[in-house]
Amino acid sequence: MLLKSILEKIIPSPIKTILRPLRNRMLKKNVEELAFWKSRLAIDNGVFKNYHYEKIMLGMAEEQNDDFFKNKIIADFGCGPRGSLVWVKDATMRIGIDVLADRYADEFTENAIAHDMVYLKSTEKVIPLPSNFIDVLFTVNAIDHVNNFALMCAEIVRVLKPGGYFIGSFNLEEPATPCEPQQLNERIIKENLLNKLTIMSYRVSKKGPKDDMYAPFFNNTLSYQTGEEGVLWVKAQKPKNE
Repeated sequence: MLLKSILEKIIPSPIKTILRPLRNRMLKKNVEELAFWKSRLAIDNGVFKNYHYEKIMLGMAEEQNDDFFKNKIIADFGCGPRGSLVWVKDATMRIGIDVLADRYADEFTENAIAHDMVYLKSTEKVIPLPSNFIDVLFTVNAIDHVNNFALMCAEIVRVLKPGGYFIGSFNLEEPATPCEPQQLNERIIKENLLNKLTIMSYRVSKKGPKDDMYAPFFNNTLSYQTGEEGVLWVKAQKPKNE
């Protein structure tokens, strides 16, 4: 509180006025996201369900089982607190990256410990990992939650090893909200992220039913027109000479 009082005194009022909306928006986003996970925990009766991640992530990766991930460092950007990587049995390390990782540890302690994952707190500017560190980095409908899309895309590329894989699911053309401030489309994703990688698989479709939004990817019924809401699944590799 003392530091806050000092800052209140030394920061000029015009700057406070400029910064206050951004601060309030970030606080609102974090509060709403944490409230969402608390509601999910109640629905899951106190133990987060995470069995569905295996099917979704293997589908995104176009792999039949987790053999591909054996002895690799695996990460999930925007992981949430549900243990999204528990299904990767023989990875060298499983890292969940999230701006609320510390809050998850405090609010969902027993769940977090049981997941046998490293939960790493990212900021809106940096993923605190060495460059060229991760073998496979997933993200599932999470990167539209960041405030600076271009900056976090650059961080994702930085922490990937040369030859490492990026495997992502993006919601397209969804209107921005306080929790999801980015309205993404294929052009924005290519310009900021995919143009820095070698694309190995690129699939886009309208969403499936509300209770099975990824159904078109598993049923091979992909259908999409530019400009409509949909989902992009992409698997790409960081060039080995970087």
